[in-house]
Amino acid sequence: MSSPILELNDIKTHFPISHGLIFKHHVGTVKAVDGVTLSVAKGEVLGLVGESGCGKSTLARTIMQLVPTTAGTVVLEGKNLTNDSSREELRSVRRHMQMVFQDPYASLNPRMTVFDTLAEPLRVHEVCPAADIPARVTQLMQLVGLAPRFMQKYPHEFSGGQRQRIAIARALALEPRIIIADEPVSALDVSIQAQILNLLSQLCRKMNLSLIFIAHDLSVVKHISDRVAVMYLGKIVELGTATDVIERPCHPYTRALVSAIPTPNPDVERTRQRIVLPGDPPSPIDPPAGCSFHPRCPHAREKCQAAVPPLVAAGPNREVACIRLGEI
Repeated sequence: MSSPILELNDIKTHFPISHGLIFKHHVGTVKAVDGVTLSVAKGEVLGLVGESGCGKSTLARTIMQLVPTTAGTVVLEGKNLTNDSSREELRSVRRHMQMVFQDPYASLNPRMTVFDTLAEPLRVHEVCPAADIPARVTQLMQLVGLAPRFMQKYPHEFSGGQRQRIAIARALALEPRIIIADEPVSALDVSIQAQILNLLSQLCRKMNLSLIFIAHDLSVVKHISDRVAVMYLGKIVELGTATDVIERPCHPYTRALVSAIPTPNPDVERTRQRIVLPGDPPSPIDPPAGCSFHPRCPHAREKCQAAVPPLVAAGPNREVACIRLGEI
């Protein structure tokens, strides 16, 4: 693997809870992200999966510094973004990392045409002369499979898949090094999902882009990712190549997620054993002691409540956070 373009070192993003209208006092803390260490290599696609509420989107916004970090560092190409960077410094760095949001209906300004949407970042960051902007917008639309004749239309005149293509084109306008896609296909029809996934995969190969692809569907992640990180209650519990994690899961939580992937073969589907986890995920306001997964884990023992399991090597390019690793 090449040297990392993005490094996350023990990232924590906590949100304080206050009570009272006038005299506010602290009553608790939401630990949305609670100690995440990851790296992304140049040209790599990293899939980030987990249940809703596990902290995936908060981690994405923390990387972009849309949400301030409580602790830890975000390092992009050697530059520490959490080291009291000024607004101007962050603005220059954000040219190199862009984000595609989940809902294409909400992420585009309904008052702006496609041309204005794609031209705005070019003007703000002074990427090219004003006279070259129409040609650059035309190139971006063609890159994502949209006809340039649509550039004077508004978002409401497009389908969901077309809107997401516009959002991807906007992310590509500044020629970033890395893109963070926060569940970019979850709001789309299944047939359109495949088109957007193929588009992202092609663009990554063509432009040597790094991509953090966030999803809750492991079958979608397997299609596009080189590596997969599984997240539970603000922590990474398993990390490895997409093939290893999905075909040979080690952590009990990952096994439960993999068992939920439907199989297109009806004979296999009828005999498939689904792992149903008891209860609901614990609250990030008051996470369990020790392993955060132990209240729902079918293999939990008393020692699982005693200490937080670290993410340790479980083979080549494989890391798992489980005290009972090797026993189950």
